[in-house]
Order: sequence, then C-alpha cells, then structure tokens
Amino acid sequence: MENCIFCKIAEKKIPSTAVYEDDELLAFKDINPAAPVHLLVIPKQHFATLQDAAGEPELLGKMLALAPRLAEEAGCAVGYDADGKPVRGYKTLINSGPDGGQEVYHLHLHVIGGAHPWRGQR
Repeated sequence: MENCIFCKIAEKKIPSTAVYEDDELLAFKDINPAAPVHLLVIPKQHFATLQDAAGEPELLGKMLALAPRLAEEAGCAVGYDADGKPVRGYKTLINSGPDGGQEVYHLHLHVIGGAHPWRGQR
C-alpha cells in the first residue's frame, strides 16, 4: 500500500522505536501512547483489517503469542506476589473498521500496560 504509514514503517521508510522484528512481524512503541507501555505489533505484509487477515491463522497466532514476551520485556507482564495474588498486567487490543475504532488501516495489535492511572486517557 503506497500511502500506508505502517507499511512505510515496516519498510524502514519512516523511523520507529522497534522493540522486536523478524521476517513477518515488527513491534514498535506507539508515538501517541495511551499508557506507560504502549506497543504496536504489525505484520510486514499489508492487511487492512483483522477481517482481511482471517485466512492467516498462523500469522495471527504469532502476533498474539508475541504479546506476553513484549510485556515481560517492558516490565508489565503478569506476576504474582508472595500470597499468589496476580500483580501488574497488560491488555491486548485490535481495532477493526470504523465502528471498531480503527484509525490506521493496517492490521495492528496494541499491547498496553504499566502503572495506573491510565484507563481512558489518551
């Protein structure tokens, strides 16, 4: 896609702060973070929406499976205190289409976490 900002980031035509890269995926810091940790995971191949990638279950699984690793590296992975109670955490989010709040039409997975308060802030 000629005018897709995420394609340009994947092609290194626009700089990003990458935190992970392989042959299929790129993960980088969001330039307008909604939380202390806000990462985006994109496929290097262009898919406008999640619906468009529905025939790529291996790629989608790889994107989702990367989230815990990125959260761990960013310091927001779920852990447990001495009583076994969960601490920290993150959320994953894929917006799809206009009613789903998608702003950039290149499939991307948000990994959002860090110390509160950050809910609802942008």
